[in-house]
Amino acid sequence: MELKLLQLDYTSKFIFHSSKVSVPTGRRSFSRFVKQICRSCRRFPVTCSYSRALKNTDLLSGIMSSTTFLCSCHINGNNGVGSSPYVKELRVLEAFDDEYGGVVVNSNRLPLKPDAFASALHSSLSHWKSTDKKGVWLKLPVELADFVPIAVKEGFEYHHAERGYVMMTYWIPEGPSLLPANASHQVGVGGFVINEHNEVLVVQETFCSPTSAGLWKLPTGFILESEEIYEGAVREVKEETGVDSEFVEVIAFRHAHNVAFEKSDLFFICMLRPISTQIMVDDHEIQAAKWMKLDEFVEQPLIQEDKMFKKIMDICMARLGRSYCGLNPHQVVSKFDGKESTLYYNVVEAKESNFFPRKNPFSLPSVALNHLWIGKYTADS
Repeated sequence: MELKLLQLDYTSKFIFHSSKVSVPTGRRSFSRFVKQICRSCRRFPVTCSYSRALKNTDLLSGIMSSTTFLCSCHINGNNGVGSSPYVKELRVLEAFDDEYGGVVVNSNRLPLKPDAFASALHSSLSHWKSTDKKGVWLKLPVELADFVPIAVKEGFEYHHAERGYVMMTYWIPEGPSLLPANASHQVGVGGFVINEHNEVLVVQETFCSPTSAGLWKLPTGFILESEEIYEGAVREVKEETGVDSEFVEVIAFRHAHNVAFEKSDLFFICMLRPISTQIMVDDHEIQAAKWMKLDEFVEQPLIQEDKMFKKIMDICMARLGRSYCGLNPHQVVSKFDGKESTLYYNVVEAKESNFFPRKNPFSLPSVALNHLWIGKYTADS
């Protein structure tokens, strides 16, 4: 490590107010300058910093490590203490700038001891405040759980937690925080699977509320992280019943609030076409599963007495009767982020006499009200 001292006049405000100044101090080496109040003169910060071999990309992304601060009063003896340098070693946590004027701490380069982390975090906050940063994102892995009280003491707040970490945030400017809140919704799916014999695939859950005891219901479950809605519906049906199926379309979705831990809930009803018929029950979640006649399923008292369940079945029946059109997934790329995503919508071709385009691979074949049969899709159906 090479230490370079730099004498700066306190009127050099341009340098003091810049958080991205770097000065070459050797071959492929750079220095970075940060505000720091002098403990002796208490007047105006002047800094010097160590240099080490870094890539330009490291400096531009805001990655930092140890910094040594030195006031000109100690260099020139302006405060009468002599010319012996007064050097304070200060560690600033490595972090990179986000696109909104904040910083994201590098969780892979955190100190391993609580005392070192506490000192570095306190110094880092002073640095980020002096360089006009806004939000700070601090991800603490579970093995560093002892650091959480330290961060809370400094003013950090919980944002969210996963199995292996807790994410904490700190808002620097005055006024309410503008950092985005944690995810507000959970997403569930239900699979409406009907075969060529006009039978619906239904299950009875092992764990259910007393009001749902004895109810035969559609296979349901939650979407996994980074999983598409149509993928989740097929997976849940397979996991609960052992039946393979293929996605047809989203029939409807329900939006409810304060469902679990004060979160909102999106629930998508998906129509699926069975590929196999043999049932293999998941003993952990499902008590029983079977193919049930559609009219018998619809006439269950709990479905007839519940307005939402009854409406869902009315929509499914209308879809089978070709008087209703659901939503099909389409892969699109947005220029805003350049990423592919799934957009759900229906396509109505002007030359078609009904709502279902012939060449949509997700559409159902011809279905009549008096003969509700779903077979394998072909381009000519």
